Amino acid sequence: MRIVTVEKLESILSGIGDNPRVVASGNFATPKTLLQVVDSVFPTYRLNMLNAQPGIPNREGITYETAFVGPGMRHHERLVYIPARLSLVPKLFRDHYTPDVVLLHTSSQRFDTVSLGTEVNILPAAIEAVRERGGLVIAQANTQMPYTYGDAQVYHDDIDFLVEVDEPLDVHEPIAPSPVSQAVGEVIAARVDDGSTMQLGIGEVPNAVVSRLADRKGLRIWTEMFSDGVLDLHKNDALDPDRPLTASFLFGSRELYDWVHMNTRIRMMRTEVTNNPGKIEKQALMTSVNSALQVDLLDQANASRIKGRIYSGFGGQTDFIVGALHARGGQSFIALPSWHAKADRSTIVPVLEEPVTSFQHSAVATENGIADIFGHSQAVQARNIIKYAAHESVRDDLTKAAVDMGLFEH
Repeated sequence: MRIVTVEKLESILSGIGDNPRVVASGNFATPKTLLQVVDSVFPTYRLNMLNAQPGIPNREGITYETAFVGPGMRHHERLVYIPARLSLVPKLFRDHYTPDVVLLHTSSQRFDTVSLGTEVNILPAAIEAVRERGGLVIAQANTQMPYTYGDAQVYHDDIDFLVEVDEPLDVHEPIAPSPVSQAVGEVIAARVDDGSTMQLGIGEVPNAVVSRLADRKGLRIWTEMFSDGVLDLHKNDALDPDRPLTASFLFGSRELYDWVHMNTRIRMMRTEVTNNPGKIEKQALMTSVNSALQVDLLDQANASRIKGRIYSGFGGQTDFIVGALHARGGQSFIALPSWHAKADRSTIVPVLEEPVTSFQHSAVATENGIADIFGHSQAVQARNIIKYAAHESVRDDLTKAAVDMGLFEH
């Protein structure tokens, strides 16, 4: 590993061929300095990031590749969406979308390592793929990035060049849940027992669920990502003190980043570990909470497309639904409001109007209650969705639709 300046890095990159594929840290760990250098050197290149945030380079000549569309790429005409469950993205790098350059956002050096900090995810697989190809691994070592353990640790031998920076990390302050989200969170939290293992993402519903788990004991964390809600559980002594907290990426407040820094209790693992359904199913009372845009009477959920256009992607939703259902005592919730206020329409429909993201959940949760799904006949599933999850104003219409579909007679 060589420590270089930005100017020297520009010279090094100029020796790479045209239109390279560049894989960069995604989510809230964007390596901004390195991306600026890449963008200044290459007239054309392919930028591959997961859940890219606003502020990434935006111009002609860039092709945007991703398996999970973030707001930084969402409306680009040059977007190349690659459908894949998060657990399978490493296979894409190995067999189909091998990188020429990998850009990392790391902590400062510690002995002979740096840490990927808040974003491990698919990066170890990208490093392995680019090393096998003979490409470059470049890190921007940031004094403000926390040092985390597990698969986050990268040895100097696996990095070609390192640029030292001192940049504030992007933060995501907790959002106060709306009354509807609070109601959804309340009905889900009522199903969570002491000793459960939680997969919780970010957003109003996960925040609402977490806020109602403060009185639990012995909770465990096995998730693709977490935010400040897990820190709140720690403060309330709701977590099992003898179990590590396993995740693949995180984002939240500066307080959260300070808490995970040098915290050996936090295990930041590669996505092939956290999102492996076979490992998920081994977790005690595995409880998965995911959101959707729309759910139908067949328990099919759309969580990725709006008006036919890709909005996000599969992410880890299907990985955790499968893993949780296989776990002993496991449960997988799909959560959503029963009514879309902006569109002024029901989110529960007879049959999905968009492609299916996931299906066969334990239950569908809205502010009205929980519709139990798995283990019931299709008739009972449909009746439960109508009675317990759907908005009262559309229940008669949904019942008629269910009869027309042959789900039940009346």
